[in-house]
Amino acid sequence: MFNNFNWLKKLGPGLLFAGAAIGVSHLVQSTRAGADFGFGLVWALILIHIVKYPFFQFGPRYATATGESLLDGYKKLGKGVLLTYFVLNLATMFTIQAAVTIVTAGLAANLFGITTNPIIWSVIITVICLILLLIGKYKLLDNLMKIIIITLTISTIIALTIAFFNTNTPQTFTQILPKGSIEVGFLIAFLGWMPAPLDVSVWQSLWAIEKQKDKATQFNTKQAIFDFNIGFIATLILGVCFVALGTLVMFNSKEIFSGSAILFSQQLITLYTKSLGSEMYIFIAAAAFTTMFSTTITTLDASPRAMTKTFDLLTNKSYKNMYWFWISFLAIGTIAILIFFMSEMGVLIKIATILSFLTAPFYAIINYILISGKHTPSKWRPSIQLKILSWFGILFLIGFSIWFLLSL
Repeated sequence: MFNNFNWLKKLGPGLLFAGAAIGVSHLVQSTRAGADFGFGLVWALILIHIVKYPFFQFGPRYATATGESLLDGYKKLGKGVLLTYFVLNLATMFTIQAAVTIVTAGLAANLFGITTNPIIWSVIITVICLILLLIGKYKLLDNLMKIIIITLTISTIIALTIAFFNTNTPQTFTQILPKGSIEVGFLIAFLGWMPAPLDVSVWQSLWAIEKQKDKATQFNTKQAIFDFNIGFIATLILGVCFVALGTLVMFNSKEIFSGSAILFSQQLITLYTKSLGSEMYIFIAAAAFTTMFSTTITTLDASPRAMTKTFDLLTNKSYKNMYWFWISFLAIGTIAILIFFMSEMGVLIKIATILSFLTAPFYAIINYILISGKHTPSKWRPSIQLKILSWFGILFLIGFSIWFLLSL
């Protein structure tokens, strides 16, 4: 019987991508998009997936075709490229980690009780993640994510189906182009982390290298692209589902999402319980918490992994415990932000999401140059169709960034 699931064993980095992506961007941003605009921003959700697709896919494609990460490739393009990545990642990783941790803490407080203090819960969650990564490392993430993504997908589709049959309000699918600085700011933030910041392509390449170390899976380039497509399609489907849930339950309800992690998590769980029924509260709360916990542990692993590799390449030297230095640094920095800047978390998250969008052209261009040039075997360079999609994506990301800056 278990032989029938051999295909599932071969999946890995693609589901880790889904685990990292399906977090704040889906549970927070997508439900807010539905609550505030109805189905009006579905165009943006689908378009940004199409636009970003090639640049995410180039991560595992390059890694498995060359046996090295995108970071190695960035160095080949020039040390300045790698240094730019290092600075950008250093500028955003603490806020991103704080954002996912505080939402996870809010859900934990509602699910487990004990205390409603989000700082205490943030510390507990961070420590648990550190212990799990110390014990299980990549293999734990690989196995854990398969269970989480499958469970989340099934539970979300069930919730949406029941919500659809329970609503009597006629829905409109008229698409909306936001106007004014506030609405445009939300749109940029929505696109910035949907389905994820483009620097996650670097994480993808590092995870693909780790997956290749498992000789039993024969994780080659063809398998890596298939694996990524599975995870990417899952993020798109679930993104649409969360927008739909926000629309069916909260659009025109005059309910405004709270900026507090605790209150927001209560609203989020209410969103589901209205759809599935109050008797499903525990299941819903557990599913939402598991989703955010997977994002928290994935990002806590990925950023230090990337910073370790970058530091090694910049200094031309390998440091034995550098990963644990960066992961400890990230954990301490995250808690410090939550302690001293809790009241400004909304602003910090907005800055991080907007910065993710404004830096997207940088990652798009260097990923395209790397995958299309001499450093990638000719067999695995992109097809003309993928090149055209990449050109369109680069122009779109640059154009949209300029539009945003002009609208400030």
